[in-house]
Amino acid sequence: MNLRQLQQFVTLAETGNFHRAAERLHMAQPPLSVSIRKLEEELGSALFERSTTGVTLTPAGQAMLGDARRALLHAQQCRQAVLDAREGTGGRLRLGIIGSATYALLPRLIPSLRARYPQITLELTEATSSEILEGLLARRFDAGLLRFPLLDASGFELLPLDRDDFVLAVAETSPLAGREAIALHEAAHEPFIMYPRSKVPGLSALAMMRCQFSGFAPQVAQEASQVQTIMSLVASGLGVGLVAGVARQVVPRGVKCLDLTDNPPGFHVSIALARLAGDASRVVQRFAEHALRFASTPQAQGGEPE
Repeated sequence: MNLRQLQQFVTLAETGNFHRAAERLHMAQPPLSVSIRKLEEELGSALFERSTTGVTLTPAGQAMLGDARRALLHAQQCRQAVLDAREGTGGRLRLGIIGSATYALLPRLIPSLRARYPQITLELTEATSSEILEGLLARRFDAGLLRFPLLDASGFELLPLDRDDFVLAVAETSPLAGREAIALHEAAHEPFIMYPRSKVPGLSALAMMRCQFSGFAPQVAQEASQVQTIMSLVASGLGVGLVAGVARQVVPRGVKCLDLTDNPPGFHVSIALARLAGDASRVVQRFAEHALRFASTPQAQGGEPE
């Protein structure tokens, strides 16, 4: 039994006539009769009652019809799934994401992606930038949204999407909380909640570099990998913290974020789309093209595809 025979069986059941079924199948009637007879012999049961006016299903044929239709539908779905994957309009996309990508970037990307490519199945996994790079190398992720720039980007293709700047998170009880903006060097005497180099080396380096641009090395009081943890430690009065500006959307009670007035020219903390260099995956390419349409960086917007 094969799909061709199942299609012939279903068509004959629907038309009730060998001649009409053969016309619909674009074949001659004798080969159709032979094919149906071979199917019946293989199954060991007659599927049709034949008469001079046409055919009707036997009980065995009636029992088979539903499953035959489902088998043909599943076969068509298999064909479509392969086509979607080949064209990048369907299939599975395993995406590693840093937590701050969920604040603004993902809410811009995901609804429109699902509307445009409903056959793409997203698997989102929150991870640090280092874990995302490791996941790409190990083929656990197809792409990632991570903090940019990186200390070492060799072997990866990076597409900056969301440009941001550091802000200074301070406790509302701090004397600094009466201000809306500050030059970072004015907080040089404050204890800092910083990122651990062992877990988030890129972000740790960026925060340290930002302090050095303002002429000081921070006094590190505590370390935390997650923005929410840094905010909680700041609210507890243990120090101040450098966080990406987008974190203003999740500022907890007891914390205030101050703009920095002495940002070095060209210094930004961005989110970039990362994938392995030379990756030819069409679904990743579709996602990258889509992300460009909804990214906020001038570079990304300037490269928007048609």
